[in-house]
Amino acid sequence: MARKRLIIEMGMGIDQHGQDPTVAAARAVRNAIANNALPGVWEVAGLSHPNEMIVEVQVAVPYPEKVRQQEVLAVLPFGRKSLTVEQGGMVVQGRAIPELNDKNDEMLIAVAAVTVLVRN
Repeated sequence: MARKRLIIEMGMGIDQHGQDPTVAAARAVRNAIANNALPGVWEVAGLSHPNEMIVEVQVAVPYPEKVRQQEVLAVLPFGRKSLTVEQGGMVVQGRAIPELNDKNDEMLIAVAAVTVLVRN
């Protein structure tokens, strides 16, 4: 069966303290899906359960090799999930605060695209 894209949502996430690319990536995915509803999954695509959706996530973040992929995918409540992580996003110089366990002055910014596909 052919797969068809139903929706693409974009988001941005930042880890200001902690320098953790997983945190930035998860926040970007959460931002992408935070304000949507998908009634078309049932009303147009005819799925009987949201776990029948195919959800493909693409994240661009500094230090992609350090991303804990399962933690990023856990942000998504439903679907057959996959994640592609690539080099990107931004590193912005902030201010290290020892009480916040900062390792350095870096703030990490990630961007994400979340695509929902259905089979027909």
